[in-house]
Amino acid sequence: MNTSNNEDEIFMRKAINEAHKALDCGEVPIGAVIVCNGLVVGRGYNMVETLSDATAHAEILAITAATSAVGAKYLKDCTLYVTVEPCVMCAGACYWSQIGRVVYGTDDEKRGYSTLEKSILHQKTVVVKGVLESECRELIKSFFAKLRI
Repeated sequence: MNTSNNEDEIFMRKAINEAHKALDCGEVPIGAVIVCNGLVVGRGYNMVETLSDATAHAEILAITAATSAVGAKYLKDCTLYVTVEPCVMCAGACYWSQIGRVVYGTDDEKRGYSTLEKSILHQKTVVVKGVLESECRELIKSFFAKLRI
């Protein structure tokens, strides 16, 4: 499950592409991909408004797709790449799916899981933050700046 920084950046770019899909739909631009053995097995982007479902976060949709693709409820050998730090709900889903690794781009200082409970992820989950951070942060900041105009 060890992944090089270069691979982390490659897969984070795929998550950023998912975030752009959300942006194109008028959604908060958060994207996620799940990788297992070098292959994308799940992907998702924020669809809360589109589906009128408060749980339709990028991570949740990617986890659902990944468990279906690998045919198992546990994702121990997988890495979740997500553009923004997961919220508590998504961190809980990572816990229950026992995702092996979480890599995120930028912190969520208001709703990120670490603002409430740093140990919510499974104890064996490895966390890497700050991959393509400025790109991920700019995407989310510019979205909310446009809303305030």
